[in-house]
Amino acid sequence: MSSVITLTDIRRVFVMGDQQFEALKGVSFSVDPGEFVAIMGASGSGKSTCMNLLGCLDRPTSGLYLLDGLDVGGMDTNQLAEIRNRKLGFVFQGFNLLARTPTVENVELPLIYAGLKTAERRQKALSALEKVGLADKEMNHPSQLSGGQQQRVAIARALVNSPAVILADEPTGNLDSATSEEIMNLFTSLNRQGITIIMVTHEADVAAYAGRRITFRDGQIIGDTK
Repeated sequence: MSSVITLTDIRRVFVMGDQQFEALKGVSFSVDPGEFVAIMGASGSGKSTCMNLLGCLDRPTSGLYLLDGLDVGGMDTNQLAEIRNRKLGFVFQGFNLLARTPTVENVELPLIYAGLKTAERRQKALSALEKVGLADKEMNHPSQLSGGQQQRVAIARALVNSPAVILADEPTGNLDSATSEEIMNLFTSLNRQGITIIMVTHEADVAAYAGRRITFRDGQIIGDTK
């Protein structure tokens, strides 16, 4: 079984004036299909830089990144946008939903970019909402939903394209502890169905839901435990 993500000796250097800052210093790891990985570390440890690279939102300065067997390092901006939409589902701390748009249309957004016809889009979006327990909320606007429900909509949107990997960036950061538990149980359930999840978190109790924890410090991996 080939890995869905492979990072080999990834370095990311930011240049600010005549100063250079090495955010990632030769990071290597791979993720197999069906894994649930938590990426941890203090602020400035390199975990967010790593997540941006995994999400094809940034390119490494050097090293190799294979996403589902594709070398994304040499891709141009348009190719990266296409690969993001086809291969990745994103869940953010702030939900990132369109406020004036019904739930089902928020979930349909990646499918619009993928060029699917209206009827097929609607069917896939309703199916994704059902998976996250919101089949009865398809016409509600985000303002009519609780924080936990809004994050479920965001998870449905991440799922709708059947991505190779879901990337979740501090997905419980804006939620109370009871709702956080509910969202993490949903992620666990989705992972049991075979969905690969990589999550950035600084909270140990949230990371505990993952089957594997990768810890960053000063741009390097200092721990990788299963």
